Amino acid sequence: MYVLENPVLQRELLTNLRANRAFVLMLVYQILLSTVLLAAYPSGQRIDLTNDNTAAQLVDFFFLGQYVLASLMAPTFAAGAISGEKERKTYEMLLASPLRPWAIVLGKMVASLTHLFVLILASLPIITLALPLGGVSIYEVLAAYLWLLMSVVLFGAIGLACSCGFRRTSSSLVVSYLLILPIVIIGALFWRSLSSYGTVRLNIATFVLPPVYLFFSWALCAWTARRLLYPPDVGSEGKEVVDLEEESKKAVGMIIQRDQFPDKLFAPPRRVALMRDGSNPIYDKEIHAELFSQGTLMLRLVIQISMLLAIPLMAYCLFLRSVNSPWYICYVLMFNILVAPVFSAGALTSERERQTLELLLTTTLRPWQILVGKLLAGFRVSYVLTMFLMWPVILALVLMMQDFYSNMLAVACYFLIVFVAAVFNSVSALLCSTLCKKTSVAMLTSYSILILLYFMPVAAWYVVTNVPHLSESVSLVKQIGLASPLVATFWVPLDPNITDLLETTGDWRQVIGYFAVTLGSIAMMFAVIVALLRNRWGMTGR
Repeated sequence: MYVLENPVLQRELLTNLRANRAFVLMLVYQILLSTVLLAAYPSGQRIDLTNDNTAAQLVDFFFLGQYVLASLMAPTFAAGAISGEKERKTYEMLLASPLRPWAIVLGKMVASLTHLFVLILASLPIITLALPLGGVSIYEVLAAYLWLLMSVVLFGAIGLACSCGFRRTSSSLVVSYLLILPIVIIGALFWRSLSSYGTVRLNIATFVLPPVYLFFSWALCAWTARRLLYPPDVGSEGKEVVDLEEESKKAVGMIIQRDQFPDKLFAPPRRVALMRDGSNPIYDKEIHAELFSQGTLMLRLVIQISMLLAIPLMAYCLFLRSVNSPWYICYVLMFNILVAPVFSAGALTSERERQTLELLLTTTLRPWQILVGKLLAGFRVSYVLTMFLMWPVILALVLMMQDFYSNMLAVACYFLIVFVAAVFNSVSALLCSTLCKKTSVAMLTSYSILILLYFMPVAAWYVVTNVPHLSESVSLVKQIGLASPLVATFWVPLDPNITDLLETTGDWRQVIGYFAVTLGSIAMMFAVIVALLRNRWGMTGR
């Protein structure tokens, strides 16, 4: 009943593994790994087996790459497992079934992670091709994969717990990412820092970390099962709007005062007077009511978790070693990547799901008014939350004058990069909301696009700088990096010069190229959205 004859597990497996996207994802994943291995593999007719760095670098790159991909993919499979039932209005039917809570949890958990397990295990034959180069033991590879699989279990448990705690998949997804982010950072640092201590890393990855991960996974699943046994949100399908005053009285931790500064910047209070003449009614509705109709729990958690993670990064990158300030800007950009699709990817898909899109299209509002209202509402919330993480840069500019005074132009460029990237993230999410029919699909599509554009150039740079025979491809990687603000951040010239990652003194041409490419992409995407909305092509979902 729990696994072998679990109807939830059987139904989820049939739905997920037989979908076309499962086969496409497997094909793309294998082709990508094979291409990277083929490019990084020694190309000479004679291979120097006395140099064991090649195999070690390949294994480390593959493991860390899959570790990051697993942290990105696991929540997408698990974060909508239970919240999706709430959105489809089948949550109470599931609770009323004769299934026990643990059977539901195990069924959802196993079904969510099976596809990811298959992807990871299918990559094992590819990575073993690096073993003949020497320098890497088969036991190290197996220990790495054991730790990777246990990490996937933990990431899935976090996503499932968030899915049970929130009503919307978008909320559970972004909170899952923020909780998983510190685990991924600590895990990657652990793996790289012990690269020269193979035996110690092997023992920790085999005997220490897996039991710890399994314990926390069990604790999260037990919490989820108990919440399903005594559900506090039964009947939530009939309550489309949350009373924010009542929610603030029961809130634990930070409380958002919507009529006070700075809370009113990202969560303004409900309007009690008439709108001004010439105001955009779409923007007014979204920013005052729609975005926070389900409460502010997700928003409060996002603020508290992001600020908690920012404190050690801020202290080290801005105050202790200001030469590493680009790393803190990268953290800010990653935060905006997580939150921007949450507030913009459902702009039009939510109208479809509520069956109000046709009514919206038949109003006297012009298409650009509708889009500007939707875009500004989502962008305002995500950008204000992001700027909360940028105030330490201003504080460092004041307190660390000897380090930042000569870099005033670079600091201004950091703020401009964050602004342009935030606009791009919101516009791309709005485009996905225009093309997709469901909010969950629009969010996943938006995340996929941003991850591909932002992180693939970083991975390509890591490969070409660590593989000797690919050094001639640096110019090509520079051109690919024009689409990534993460790469552009490290190209901003600083004094003292930064050489930790890109081994360069900076290049303003690369930074200007990033702005040109990104601004052109924003204009093109917005033009496509306006054209689609004006022609109503596919907008009614018929």
